[in-house]
Amino acid sequence: MNHLEHIKSKIWHMDQELGWQLAVWRFHENKIVFTNGCFDILHLGHVDYLAKAAGEGTLLIVGLNSDASMKRIKGSSRPIQDENSRAMALAAFGFVGAVVIFEEDTPYDLIKSIQPDVLVKGKDYEPKDIVGADIVEKKGGKLVTMDLVEGYSTSAIIDKIKGSPGQ
Repeated sequence: MNHLEHIKSKIWHMDQELGWQLAVWRFHENKIVFTNGCFDILHLGHVDYLAKAAGEGTLLIVGLNSDASMKRIKGSSRPIQDENSRAMALAAFGFVGAVVIFEEDTPYDLIKSIQPDVLVKGKDYEPKDIVGADIVEKKGGKLVTMDLVEGYSTSAIIDKIKGSPGQ
């Protein structure tokens, strides 16, 4: 398998049957870490966050909002990059085990399906507001909130590209 095929093999859609792959990963005693987001324009903050999240276990699964989901959440001008481009960029990281594109506004059903050992979100979320925390904690898993790299945000990058005042 060449590098591009390997990257593509790490991309899944929520409607695909993940069960058998999850069974294989669990058979190999992987400690599954899950995080999610839009990841519209990858930047240093994303790289730092994802690399640290991967360090919480042996297999990082990234839930990725679909284009339709992102439009509902962020507005009609988003995403900047389509879901396939965003998924390929994320899957290219060696520390990302899988990228799963989901259509819902939240990853709740995906988390319920994956049953990760660790759920990671940024410290900009209060633990009580983290979607899926109840699922992970009920099974004895761990919720981790991570510091974010200050000064990096996709919205700020978009504003800078548009030449918004103050940039």
